[in-house]
Amino acid sequence: MAYGYPEFMKDIFLLTKIDLTFYKEAQMKRRIDALIAKEKFPGYKEFVDALKADSKKLSEFVEYMTINVSEFYRNPEQWKIMTEKIFPELIDKFGKNLKIWSAACSTGDEPYSLVMALSEFVPLNQIRIVATDISDEVVGKAKIGLYSEKSIAHVPDKYKKEYFTQNGPFYQISDKIKNCVTFKKHNLLKDDFFKEQHLIVCRNVLIYFTEDAKDEIFEKYYDSLADGGVLFIGSTEQILKYRQIGYKKLDSFFYQR
Repeated sequence: MAYGYPEFMKDIFLLTKIDLTFYKEAQMKRRIDALIAKEKFPGYKEFVDALKADSKKLSEFVEYMTINVSEFYRNPEQWKIMTEKIFPELIDKFGKNLKIWSAACSTGDEPYSLVMALSEFVPLNQIRIVATDISDEVVGKAKIGLYSEKSIAHVPDKYKKEYFTQNGPFYQISDKIKNCVTFKKHNLLKDDFFKEQHLIVCRNVLIYFTEDAKDEIFEKYYDSLADGGVLFIGSTEQILKYRQIGYKKLDSFFYQR
């Protein structure tokens, strides 16, 4: 029996628990085919065998598959809505000890942005954010907190001065900010979701998923929110069935349970 892409997907799930059937097939297959060609393997079977034999290569593959493009205060106009409208309303409803989950957080730019934005309203020692990602490598990078000048381009100047130290061409984020975030490994397609969250942030990740997978995750986020809690999604995304799920649209990219 020929070993093709369907067999490859099954083996990858067994190895990594990444379910490739939830991703848009043409887009994902292109990425994998390009990687196999670059690594000079004759086909899917030989590539899988190499992943099984080499834990470092397997880790690099997971990193490659979990597309990480992130920056601080991405889409600044949306962060303006967050600070002027969303945070004040959430604090008014739930108090200052907000339960916040930054899902698929990549290299930490997003949860650290949340800490800085929330610090306008809440002392740093009261801010607790859980940030999750499927990739061990990006979680490791997030914990280190070292960023390029491009990554922090949209950070307000007062925060750049207060919370970043230049280290050669890079910028190290302050421990004061890092201490507010707990990083955990989490697979959106497999693991249990957190409950009674006041704010969930998941941006520019689900664009790579099938419509069915998106609907399932948006429903799970709805179940994860406390009544009155808010989901903040990316500027490339929309929840087509938000009314059927039960969301109320507060603003572009902000949905309330």
